[in-house]
Amino acid sequence: MTADPLAPLDLAFWNIESAGHPMHLAALGVFSARSPSAAAHAADLLAARAAAVPGLRMRIRDTWEPPTLRLPLASAVRRSLAFGGATREPDPGFDPLDHVRLHPPAADFHAAAGRLMGLPLRRARPPWEAHVLPGEDGVSFAALFKFHHALADGLRALTLAAALMDPMDLPTPRSRPAEPRRGLLPDVREVPGLVRGALADAGRALDIGAAVARSTLDMRSSPALTCAPSGTRRTAGVVVDLDDVHRIRKSAGGTVNDVLIAVVAGALRRWLDERGDGSEGLAPRALIPVSRRRPRTAHPQGNRLSGYLIRLPVGERDPLGRLTQVRTAMDRNKDAGPHRGAGAVALLAEHVPPLGHRLGGPLLGQAARLWFDVLVTSVPLPGFGLKLGGDPLGAVFPLAPLAPGHSLAVAVSTYRGSVHYGLVADGAAVPDLGRLARAVTEEVTTLISACDH
Repeated sequence: MTADPLAPLDLAFWNIESAGHPMHLAALGVFSARSPSAAAHAADLLAARAAAVPGLRMRIRDTWEPPTLRLPLASAVRRSLAFGGATREPDPGFDPLDHVRLHPPAADFHAAAGRLMGLPLRRARPPWEAHVLPGEDGVSFAALFKFHHALADGLRALTLAAALMDPMDLPTPRSRPAEPRRGLLPDVREVPGLVRGALADAGRALDIGAAVARSTLDMRSSPALTCAPSGTRRTAGVVVDLDDVHRIRKSAGGTVNDVLIAVVAGALRRWLDERGDGSEGLAPRALIPVSRRRPRTAHPQGNRLSGYLIRLPVGERDPLGRLTQVRTAMDRNKDAGPHRGAGAVALLAEHVPPLGHRLGGPLLGQAARLWFDVLVTSVPLPGFGLKLGGDPLGAVFPLAPLAPGHSLAVAVSTYRGSVHYGLVADGAAVPDLGRLARAVTEEVTTLISACDH
């Protein structure tokens, strides 16, 4: 594998990070253990298998080399455009044992995961880690997989983590068509299309900027959703029966995703009211990431994300009314598409030179709280059961990176007939994250009761 320049959005994630505010995503998998040595065996397997996964050998290296006059013109131009950027390249000193760690037995997997989520990944080596946590009960263990967002988005992280699980007989994927070589100068026949594309990009950028400005005009969020970063993390997980979600969807309409987002809105309402912050009149802005990765044809590396921005109807008292408002907002976003609107700010990263990401990354991170109030993301998981060392994966909780200035992020995955909510919070700002987790379960019960009446 050769060095590959970081895609613009990857570069943005790389530069947003600070020592006290890591930008990694993660997944906490909980396995049934068939023997007391299952966790140690799993750690050995992860280290052995990681050596054979090329994507896990890739480090990110900053590039500061300016072009020289002795370079050919094409090389000089490419070097100029990459100045201040970064590349993804194989680490010649890669050692899986630097990345896979076996910990002492844990009584609470989420408490241990929270402590580990607050620790940044080492940027000098491939930015990922796998932490194996034996359970004190002797019949379970957990594995926390951490990936820097510049190395992998949710889909890519899933692919890398799945490569470490027990092998299964799966259909051979179709090969990706070879991409045509691109010259330094475009073919003359392509110029009209390039001009139209440039104009469309400019129009889209103006549209996104105007939408962001409008979204901040009547901004009223809860202080509970913003905080000064403490450098600490808490995590919590909730498991919901997928049949219950389908029951709500069939009765009230909308999609499964609409129901899952409405559950977040209702849970936030309960949580804010019970902690004394109040929910009346609140409609915090939720960023809903949208993957632009196309199966079999998209480049396997690099973040390909846009997003929708919606107002969570936290102030709405009626649970079915909350679901209706979420459904309407999501339908409006889908009609407009993922390339326009305030949620599509990630697309603007493609038009910023690498040095601009380098210099503006810290400022961009601080601006996150002006753009949205809480992240609610969905991470797809395979429908078949996974195993590690023969021990089955019973639950998996996706854990999203926490944006600077935010106190809470929510990720959702569906696995083996259950919905798994993964909650990540600033450890100092949200000491009662467990209460929010219970509110998720209570909101599902409330929606079912409302549908039955």
